[in-house]
Amino acid sequence: MSSNKNSEEILPSEQAADQAGAGAVEHADDPFADPGLPAHRPRVQDIDERAAKRSERMVALLFTISMLATIAFIASYVIFPIDKIVYIFPFGHVSVLNFSLGLTLGIALFSIGAGAVHWARTLMSDVEVADDRHAIEAAPEVKAKVLADFAAGAAESGFGRRKLLRNTLFGAMAMVPLAGVMLLRDLGPLPEQKLRKTLWAKGKVLVNMNTNQPLRPEDVAVGSLTFAMPEGLDESQEDFQKQIAKAALMIVRIQPEEIKDKQEREWAHEGIVAYSKICTHVGCPISLYEQQTHHVLCPCHQSTFDLSDGARVIFGPAGHPLPQLRIGVNGEGNLEALGDFAKPVGPAFWERG
Repeated sequence: MSSNKNSEEILPSEQAADQAGAGAVEHADDPFADPGLPAHRPRVQDIDERAAKRSERMVALLFTISMLATIAFIASYVIFPIDKIVYIFPFGHVSVLNFSLGLTLGIALFSIGAGAVHWARTLMSDVEVADDRHAIEAAPEVKAKVLADFAAGAAESGFGRRKLLRNTLFGAMAMVPLAGVMLLRDLGPLPEQKLRKTLWAKGKVLVNMNTNQPLRPEDVAVGSLTFAMPEGLDESQEDFQKQIAKAALMIVRIQPEEIKDKQEREWAHEGIVAYSKICTHVGCPISLYEQQTHHVLCPCHQSTFDLSDGARVIFGPAGHPLPQLRIGVNGEGNLEALGDFAKPVGPAFWERG
């Protein structure tokens, strides 16, 4: 059967491929022969400027999506409350804030990466270049070659010529760090003021957390440990855990003559003292009381506080005494708060005095 191959025009790429195949056959018996590089096949973007423009617009679109996702990240951080929970299939019950932050930041970072990959695969040069290995120490001519290669790569990337790509990349890269800057909001004065205030206020009655009944002085025996919360706080409330984490109290009765700290004695009622139940180390609930020494122990990291001496730290990693709540008795004979804690509850935080 005759072939009309010789009568047809042979493209340079096909000729190079035929030569490469012939070379591979020629050196098939030599395992150390240089197999060479496959013939370079130009992409459609290399020969059609309209296709290159389409790729350019696609990369710019990805960078623009990244910018919009970063804006959505910032908006989510401001708009959504931290305790809002919804059901999202197939993830189940999730925090709206956490889900939106993760989704928008993921889209922002993915879009930058996808845009950069698409830019490199469709618009930058894809010609394979063989380069011999050289010594670690670079010779002057090697340094000159590196600089020349860098300049050539910059020119081939079209970074200076394709202004749309360059500007959208700069915009995306400039806006993504704003997501991290927004996280610094929690280090400012706004959250610090929230941490300084609890539900305790003048006239708030102390309620026994076990019986949900108002506490009276006769209910607190010497050597006992009672836990209390502010009146009006109920476990059915949506923000119960957030509020009780700051307002939980330990009630202990000590013989007045055994109280060493003057302020503690003045803020107590007939030897009944009220201290925050939240450890000042990492916020664990304190639950162990030694009535002979009036020491309370945090079970997490063994921080120990002396309730007869202003709840100062006598052992462990806690850095602050437990805050005391000033208490008294109202007209109905119930224990009540005479204000909020004088110091912030729990561990140290930004700008804590």
